[in-house]
Amino acid sequence: MPYDHVQNRPVTIALVQMSCTEAKQPNVEKALARIADAAAKGANVVCLQELFTGPYFCQSEDHRWFGEAEPIPGPTSERLAAAAQKHGVVVIGSLFERRAAGLYHNTAVIFDADGRQAGVYRKMHIPDDPLYYEKFYFTPGDLGFQSFETKFGRIGICVCWDQWYPEAARLTALAGAEIIFYPTAIGWLPAEKDEFGASQHNAWETMMRSHAIANGVFVAAPNRVGREGSLQFWGGSFVSDPNGNLIAKAGHEQEEILLAKCDLGLIDVVRTHWPFFRDRRIDAYGDLTKRYLS
Repeated sequence: MPYDHVQNRPVTIALVQMSCTEAKQPNVEKALARIADAAAKGANVVCLQELFTGPYFCQSEDHRWFGEAEPIPGPTSERLAAAAQKHGVVVIGSLFERRAAGLYHNTAVIFDADGRQAGVYRKMHIPDDPLYYEKFYFTPGDLGFQSFETKFGRIGICVCWDQWYPEAARLTALAGAEIIFYPTAIGWLPAEKDEFGASQHNAWETMMRSHAIANGVFVAAPNRVGREGSLQFWGGSFVSDPNGNLIAKAGHEQEEILLAKCDLGLIDVVRTHWPFFRDRRIDAYGDLTKRYLS
């Protein structure tokens, strides 16, 4: 056995795929119940979908939604911390953060299994597309791409639109992440679904599986589900291993707690067989900091 030096490091992760209503507290209560259910089923790390406390409000530009933002620490983050401590699991929650007057972020907060805040990630790439008017609400993140040490491994977080950028995944992996979580809110325009739906979903999943391969990490993406306004969120939450293989995948229609067993020891094996980090030409990549090469 050529890799008998590699130790098995089993971790069970859970992705919460759920629908959301306009009222905040029922969504928070549902998420807390799902965390408890996931822990009872053996999960060590539980990740909620993007902006789980309410509907995906970025379908329009409406100042009233700023009233739903919270500081971190704040009421919802404190409840997530308490759930992490109570159930002995790592919890990742995506929140609308009120950092200061007039300064808001799309932020993921990570709580270790003892309830301690292990880290904060602020979404770096902010879209502005039809029904995804996030630039109206969110300031781009200023904390960079990070990883966070937890009881069950070193975790990296990116959020939704970040998932299309190989630079984000690479820098998060270079920061030491063993699992990159992508809390997500993405769906179909019903009028376009028949013609473009399969292609759109396939591109989304393929992109993140490619990040797993290129960086030798596990990738996990919890997405919301259900119809909200003009969007039909496509669910399809999944976990990929470092070879890009799907090891768990949720359906497109229903709420689910998706469980996946991950052996973090596999990362060393895969990176030794496919030594992409070893062969990177770091001396030749300076132009990546330019907008375009003409």
